[in-house]
Amino acid sequence: MHANLMATALFLGGTLSFSSGFIVSPLSGSTCRLHPRSGARSTHSGLRMNFFSDVGDMLTGGKLVPQSSLPYSSPLSSDLSISNEVKTFAVRERAISFTGEDFDIADASDGSEFLRVRGAMLHLPGKDMMRIKTSQDDEEVVVLDRKLVSATPTYDIFRGGMGAEKIGWIEKKLIALTDTFDIYMEGKGGFGVTGLFKPPPAYRITGDFIDRNFVMKNEKDETVAKVSMDGLIQFDTFNHYQVQVAPGMDAILVLAAACAIDEEFDEEHKERKMKLM
Repeated sequence: MHANLMATALFLGGTLSFSSGFIVSPLSGSTCRLHPRSGARSTHSGLRMNFFSDVGDMLTGGKLVPQSSLPYSSPLSSDLSISNEVKTFAVRERAISFTGEDFDIADASDGSEFLRVRGAMLHLPGKDMMRIKTSQDDEEVVVLDRKLVSATPTYDIFRGGMGAEKIGWIEKKLIALTDTFDIYMEGKGGFGVTGLFKPPPAYRITGDFIDRNFVMKNEKDETVAKVSMDGLIQFDTFNHYQVQVAPGMDAILVLAAACAIDEEFDEEHKERKMKLM
């Protein structure tokens, strides 16, 4: 998306050229100032950059809004979940995987390993899970347990493993004009298995899940995360994309939800890639 915006900007007048004194990072979308020729030119270029940044936010689901609190007691990881700045992560499917649901997640700012996702979607009781561990110390921070009997794809979210606290669940909306996933928090009221008796979702995820262009919003309709293609040439059969997380939002919850959705659309992703190759 950022590459497309840069191409569009150049076509419209080259406002993103190096002579303007700015460059754009394709992963973070941030602007970096070089050495403007004059203060007036720099200000003018900055205004243009803000315009294109706003257009980019509009086209990708809105500007990320910093969060001051979470709808559950504490972050999934006291050390890794929360940042005071926008964080961008690179998610890549492992080339060698016995289950086909294994991913490595890196911090896109420096390429350092962040999380490892290991799946075991065997469609057996207690075996349909994704385990998410930190790359540094192999600590299990989240387990997603897919319900075998459910009207729609549903994953229970457990903090720190199956023996720990269930904080909520991810569920594909049963009735919707487009594919929609909701994240509900445990203990927020509601009962039953139909949408009429459930608590309001804490987060809603909508967009194009096949092309990986979707957003997560909170109950205030604030954008807290975005998922998009990573801009790399899609020449292989493995999945790779990027995830942006707002300041104050639990990055581990966002990444867990993205991986669960990726699994639900795995066959569609493979078909899409085969058509492009």
